[in-house]
Amino acid sequence: MVDPGWCRIGPDPAIAAWAGAARQAALDVLATTTEPWRCGGTWFVGVDALQNAPDGSIQGTTFPWSMLPLIPEPLHRAQLSVIRPGYPQPSPDETPAAFAFRRDRDAAHLDGLLAVGRDKRRMVKEPHAWILGLPLNETSAAPLTVWEGSHEILRAALLKALSPHPPDTWGEIDITDAYQQARREVFATCHRIELPAKPGEATLLHRLAIHGVAVWKRQDQAPPEGRMIAYLRPQLATAEAWLSQPCFHICSNILGGAGGRSAPGGGKRDAVSRADDPRQRALRHSILLPLQPGHPPAAPLLQPGRA
Repeated sequence: MVDPGWCRIGPDPAIAAWAGAARQAALDVLATTTEPWRCGGTWFVGVDALQNAPDGSIQGTTFPWSMLPLIPEPLHRAQLSVIRPGYPQPSPDETPAAFAFRRDRDAAHLDGLLAVGRDKRRMVKEPHAWILGLPLNETSAAPLTVWEGSHEILRAALLKALSPHPPDTWGEIDITDAYQQARREVFATCHRIELPAKPGEATLLHRLAIHGVAVWKRQDQAPPEGRMIAYLRPQLATAEAWLSQPCFHICSNILGGAGGRSAPGGGKRDAVSRADDPRQRALRHSILLPLQPGHPPAAPLLQPGRA
């Protein structure tokens, strides 16, 4: 089985409780923010906009660590990404080519790369450990999109580009050409999938997966505030760990199959949300383990297809 690079968790009451508290906090942010909306007024980027505590709790509601196949760690304030009807629209902030890429390719990108300098060359400046999306309201509009298996293409391409350099300099190396070529390969060879989700569910992405946001379709509907998702992306210490450290590539097997696709017989292979599931406990101890100097990445306890 090919690892898709994502999995859906839930629905679960603990995740739903957090999403409910976060939704109210998000509405308060939207009512008071002075941050301009991008893409012609259709996208509130909302970096660090949600006022969760470092333990993830918000407005007294505990973050649902026990329902997630992740090791608890201090969290940054979550991104609050809000999309309105008509997304995307042209704007002075984007060139016509950039707008076309957003419209036609979901603005597909790899998180962690920043555009540096006048020429906006890509470098690994924010090496995330994982990417977690938590829907805050009921809508399937403008969903997250992922190119399945893209994380393996990106890992191989960026390791090839960076391996000639000392690992402690990887965050300073221009990887623009390698990244763009790998992304072209992803578009040519990987399956794009839309991942709508509801409050009470969570979507976990491999940190190297190419992903984006689908356009708002004519038939899409959402509450008055638009489509709201909170995103968390805690950082690793180095770019070397970002490329070499185990992530959660066995997540889809442990959590009930490839992200909730239809199983034989027509049912859904939904994600396991029981904290006492022994496979989930094994996963927690096999992903995101820190690398020790001079040692190769630890092998996961379970392999794809053996869960």
